[in-house]
Amino acid sequence: MTTAAADLRSGKGHRDENFPVGSQLIHPRHRALIFAFYYFVRTADDIADHATLTPDEKLAHLDQLAAELTGTGGGQPEALNLRRALAERGMPPRHALDVLTAFRMDVTKLRYANWDELIHYCNYSAMPVGRFMLDVHGESTSTWVASDALCAALQINNHLQDCRDDYRNLNRVYIPQDAMAAKGVTVEMLNNDKSPPALLSLIHDLAHRTEALLHESDGFSPSIQDTRLALEVSVIQAFALRIVRMLQTRDPLADRVHLSKVELIGLSIGAMISGLLRRGGARGRVSNPSRT
Repeated sequence: MTTAAADLRSGKGHRDENFPVGSQLIHPRHRALIFAFYYFVRTADDIADHATLTPDEKLAHLDQLAAELTGTGGGQPEALNLRRALAERGMPPRHALDVLTAFRMDVTKLRYANWDELIHYCNYSAMPVGRFMLDVHGESTSTWVASDALCAALQINNHLQDCRDDYRNLNRVYIPQDAMAAKGVTVEMLNNDKSPPALLSLIHDLAHRTEALLHESDGFSPSIQDTRLALEVSVIQAFALRIVRMLQTRDPLADRVHLSKVELIGLSIGAMISGLLRRGGARGRVSNPSRT
């Protein structure tokens, strides 16, 4: 295998994501490690989604990234950079390796039987990212439950937003098959330029279910000790909530279901103010427990 992983990149970067990556809210001392993690994961994602590689070639590239991340070889800069950055902090590569498991699933698994299978996928594709961020900031593992809920909701939002492109370009369908069968929906409907009523109803139902999952992380930001990270989580939560509510009323096959730059800025400012007020209120209650 002679192709470098970097040569297989799609060109997508951190500014193209639905969520902030290493934003100015994050302390500068953490950003190099976060970006090393991001570009390792971004490269692996692009390999799994590559248009011309065979499944075996994709898996071989992913295996090479894993081997070099854990200390065998150094031909892939994305793996070497993350390996060095993790070593400087004395952190294991477990979260990055978990994400690679999800990308292997993307190569070999094109359908999901039910919601539980989808959450199992999120356990590798999304939850390790939140856990990594928490570990970088030295947060307690007690925050993982709320983080997992937020990360899974973000992932499912993305699946619903991109359901047509995933089917058209990759023959990948993350919408649970049992839910499709119950509504009389077929995968071929995802190829339309507008959702048939049954598919639209299903998408809206799944968005409501995702909002319920998102609410499981309502207390996540206040539970974080690092104020900068807590505010970043508040912003991400606001983005996710706005997107899921778009998905409850719009058609991702026909309508815009992504946030504009103006919406991103407005939501960010509002979320940061709200997050600061919540943290101030929580501290006030701790310092004056007699208040009701």
